[in-house]
Amino acid sequence: MTDQELIRVYVAGNERGLASLLKRYQSKVFTSIYMLVKDRDLADDIFQETFIKVIQTLRRNTYNDEGKFLPWVTRIAHNLVIDHFRRVKKAPAFIAADSYERMEGMGLIDESFESKLIREQTHADLRACIRKLPDDQKEVLIMRHYGEMSFKEIAEVTNVSINTALGRMRYAVNNLRKMMVEKDAVLQLN
Repeated sequence: MTDQELIRVYVAGNERGLASLLKRYQSKVFTSIYMLVKDRDLADDIFQETFIKVIQTLRRNTYNDEGKFLPWVTRIAHNLVIDHFRRVKKAPAFIAADSYERMEGMGLIDESFESKLIREQTHADLRACIRKLPDDQKEVLIMRHYGEMSFKEIAEVTNVSINTALGRMRYAVNNLRKMMVEKDAVLQLN
């Protein structure tokens, strides 16, 4: 069944419609939340709050059925994440997860103490630089690299055009490069 058919089934009083939608999109919505908040319990809370809002909207029969259920739910989740960070007045934690770390975690690479210190410092520097990015750039960067979202999905979630999402990503990467070069230049002067 399509999303629209499942919504109609749920609105008609059959809970299986919502259960099917939840099963279909649970992983994608939860992952998009988790990639922003980096805390499983918090992500669970926001995920539940997201679907409470979905249920309330569907029960009030105010959902605008345009065939865009997933982007709509993802946008609700995104707004709840933003609300959370506004309440606690802090930026989302940024955790590097490159392939080198995954290989190391599997015991495929033996890393020297010095290499480990350099890698950890580089990641700490990168996280600090990312925290300095404007919110719109930071958001796209996290969604793209850690949420593994396409630019189309990012555009839908953030309610901007694909070109705007691409531009924000380009600016984020350029700004990170500049900050890392400046940081390296300052270290070399000391």
